Amino acid sequence: MPGEEATSPSEGVMVNGHLEKSNSIPAEEDLFDPMCDPDNPIVVKFQDVSAAAYKIRNGIERTPCTKSVQLSALTGIDLHFKKEFLQQTGSFKERGARYTLMALTKEQKQIGVVAASAGNHALALSYHGNQLGIPVTVVMPIIAPLMKVNLCRQYGGNVIVKGADIGVSRAHALKIAKDSGMVYINGYDHPHILAGQGTMGLEIVEQVSDIDAVVIPIGGGGLIAGSALAIKSLYPSVKVIGVESERCAGFTESMKAGKVVTVGAQSTLADGLAVPTVGVNAFATARNYIDQMVTVGEEFIALAILRLVEMEKAVVEGAGATGLAAVLAGLLPELKGKRVVIPLCGGNIDTTVLGRCIERGLAADGRLCRFVVTVSDRPGGIAELCKIIAKLGVSLKDIFHERAWLTSDIFSVQAKVVVETRDWDHAMELKQALEQKYSRVIWGQNTMAEMLIQHVSSPGPLLQDLQASGDVFFRGTLDKKLMKKS
Repeated sequence: MPGEEATSPSEGVMVNGHLEKSNSIPAEEDLFDPMCDPDNPIVVKFQDVSAAAYKIRNGIERTPCTKSVQLSALTGIDLHFKKEFLQQTGSFKERGARYTLMALTKEQKQIGVVAASAGNHALALSYHGNQLGIPVTVVMPIIAPLMKVNLCRQYGGNVIVKGADIGVSRAHALKIAKDSGMVYINGYDHPHILAGQGTMGLEIVEQVSDIDAVVIPIGGGGLIAGSALAIKSLYPSVKVIGVESERCAGFTESMKAGKVVTVGAQSTLADGLAVPTVGVNAFATARNYIDQMVTVGEEFIALAILRLVEMEKAVVEGAGATGLAAVLAGLLPELKGKRVVIPLCGGNIDTTVLGRCIERGLAADGRLCRFVVTVSDRPGGIAELCKIIAKLGVSLKDIFHERAWLTSDIFSVQAKVVVETRDWDHAMELKQALEQKYSRVIWGQNTMAEMLIQHVSSPGPLLQDLQASGDVFFRGTLDKKLMKKS
C-alpha cells in the first residue's frame, strides 16, 4: 500500500534503529498516557498560556485576524476571521506542537517524541521537530491522505503507517513510547498542547477590540480549552461558543453529562473534528469557560467552504470552516449586529475532497439542482426540454435517459437532469417552467432551502432566525414560501 513502511507484518518497523513488531497487541495497562489521566485531569492555567506565547513567539506565524466585508454584509454580523490556515503547515496545531517540543528536557529532546495523527498534528510535529532538531515519529492510519504522509516525511518525520483507524495508530504509538522511552504527545489533550493552542486566543484579543463573541470549532477540545482560557481570563464578558459536527458531538454530550463521555463518530466533512472521546484535560480546562454549544449539519459545512472560497479567496478544510457553518445555518441569531471572531483553523484539504465540498455547497445553495421529468420519446422531445433550460439561462451539467423501467406510455422517456443556476430564485423559475410544460416533474430535495421549508410548519423563533441570518438562500422566494408554509 502506498505510504506503508517497507517491512513485512512479521518484521515490524524500524524506530530509532531498533525493530518494533507491528503485529504485537499491547495490553490495556501498556496504553496508559500519564499526561492524560481521566482520574486526575490537569487544568491548564493562564500563566501556562502566557509562558507558551513567550517561548514560541519567534517560531510561529502571527496570523492575521481581519474583517470579512462580504460575509459581514450577508450575515448581519461584524465578522472577523483568524486565519490559522496560513501557518507554515496549514493549521493552528503548530502552536501546541512547538511549545510542547520546546518544553522537553534535554534528555527527552535527544530521545525524541512519538504521536498518532491522521494529519495536522503529525505535520506540525514533523515540521517543528525538524526546526528544533528533535527526532519525531508519527504513526498514521492507512486512511491518512497520501499527501499528508508524504509531507510529514518531507518535513523530516519518521512516518509509520499502521492501523485502520486512529485508535489502532494511537495504541501502536503508545507502545513505541513505552518500549523506546520517547515522549508520547497527545495532539489535543497534552497540557502543553492546550497551553500552546491558547496563544491563538491571546492574539485574537490583541488584534480585534471590543469583541462580543468567539465561535470556535471543537474536535478533541484542545483549541477551545486553551483559547477560551486565554480570552476569558482577560475579557470575561466575551461569549465563547463551541461548534461541533452533528455527526460527532462528543463535547456537547460531555457538557450535558458533566463528564467526558464517548460518542459514535460518523463520516463527516469536518473529519478533523471527528473525535469520539474528547480530551480529559481539555474538558476540565474548558468546561467553565464555554457559554454555549451548537452542532451543525454537513450541508452547512459544505456551504461554508464554498462561501470562503468565493468571498474570502480562502481554501479551508471542513473542520476549519465549521464555525462559519454555524452562523450560516442560523444557529446563532443572537450574534446579529455583534462583533464576532471565528478562527479558520486549518486549510489542509485534499483537492478531490475540495471539489466534492464545492459541489455539495452549490447544491445546498440552490445553485446545483437535480430533477426528473417525463418527456416525449419522439424526435424533438429532449430538444424541447433543453430549449426550456437554455431559454432561462440555466446551464445543463448532466442528463440521463431512462426507458426500460417506465410504467407510463411507451413513447415517453424519463430524463434525470442536473443543472446549474444562478441562485435559489433562478432554480425556482426553472421549476415553475417545467411544471407548466410537463405533467410529471420530480424536483430533487437537494437544496438546504428546500429542507428548511419542509421542516418549518409554523411561524416562530426558527423562522425569524432563518430570515435574520442574511444568507442568499434565506431571501426572496424562500421567505415567501416559508411564510406561506407557516
